[in-house]
This record gives sequence, structure tokens and C-alpha cells, in this order.
Amino acid sequence: MAGQAERVMANLRTALAAAGAGLGDVVKTTVYVASHDRDDLVTAWEVVSRHFGAHDVPSTLLGVAVLGYRDQLVEVEAIAALR
Repeated sequence: MAGQAERVMANLRTALAAAGAGLGDVVKTTVYVASHDRDDLVTAWEVVSRHFGAHDVPSTLLGVAVLGYRDQLVEVEAIAALR
């Protein structure tokens, strides 16, 4: 779970950078975790929140049955706003 969350955050940084943005430009996230085990959700959330650091972005954390790709456990949807 933590490893996939790390990869998701690395991919998010790459996508944001390609648009001229960074994590500080994110205004909302939704974190999907393919588990209903609270410990799994907390594990993924700890990785995501560590990456955002002091930028306390409004977020929703959801446990879901499955995600779109086989063996996918974590997905982060982010909305960024550039000024």
C-alpha cells in the first residue's frame, strides 16, 4: 500500500510539473484506496499527507472495492489551480 502511494505521488508531481504546477497548487484531492481495512487507508493517507507537508489541502479519503487496473491499490485525483 505504501509503495503504491509513493508511486502515485511521484506520478502526480510529474504530471503537475508538466503543467507548470506543483503540490502547493493543488486545491483538492480525493484519495481512493482499494481496501475497506482502516489500516490500509491510514497507510496510504500517511504517505499522501507527508508529500503535501505543511500544505493542508482539502481531501477526501475513500475505501473502494476495486480500482481501474489489475493490482492497483491507490489512486489520487487532484485539482490544481494556477494563479
